Amino acid sequence: MLFRQFFDAESSTYTYLLASGIGREALIIDPVKEQAQQYLQAIRELDLRLLRAIDTHTHADHITALGDLRDATGCVTIMGELSRAECVSQTVRDGELLEIEGLRLQALYTPGHTDESFSFVLRPERPQAVFTGDVLLIRGSGRTDFQNGDPERSWHSIVEVLFRLPDDTLVYPAHDYKGWTASSIGEEKRHNPRLAGKTREQYVQFMRALKLPDPKKMDVAVSANLACGRL
Repeated sequence: MLFRQFFDAESSTYTYLLASGIGREALIIDPVKEQAQQYLQAIRELDLRLLRAIDTHTHADHITALGDLRDATGCVTIMGELSRAECVSQTVRDGELLEIEGLRLQALYTPGHTDESFSFVLRPERPQAVFTGDVLLIRGSGRTDFQNGDPERSWHSIVEVLFRLPDDTLVYPAHDYKGWTASSIGEEKRHNPRLAGKTREQYVQFMRALKLPDPKKMDVAVSANLACGRL
């Protein structure tokens, strides 16, 4: 399998490019507008055909490259069925399968960070990896204090949905702020300080007590992302 992980330093965003091999169909997850040319270079040099561009949710800290990539490649842009971004070409529901040449992704509805967040499981017949957006981070979890976030739904999405995946399933989040590039479901069960050994009530209380500043680009990013990155 061809797998590339890109990093946007300004927003600490990870973007993932996947294909079954060089010269094959490809998809990209959580692309950042400022990095669009980098993705297109990789697609060109690996002789890929980008068929799908996916956002796990409406991001508040960066502007998506969905629209730019669709303009450049003709790819189908995808978000979850509860997204308010009417510009996307396709929406997916919980459990729906997305297939490209040699690869399958299953959409999982995992609200909590936002009310329209989805995660995507690679090769769901025997889960190899899960792209968790912002709901589950490496040794953390996404904030729940705006865009209809909810700590109780966050707990359910993580513990009752994502933690039901096999322990060796790799975890690839949309962000990391400490330099971690990947984790696993088993690691997060055992070592995530917000979740390991905690009750639902403790988690909800902790999340509700967080007092975080708004993301720097929130006022611009959310409205732009509802238009697939159009400013």
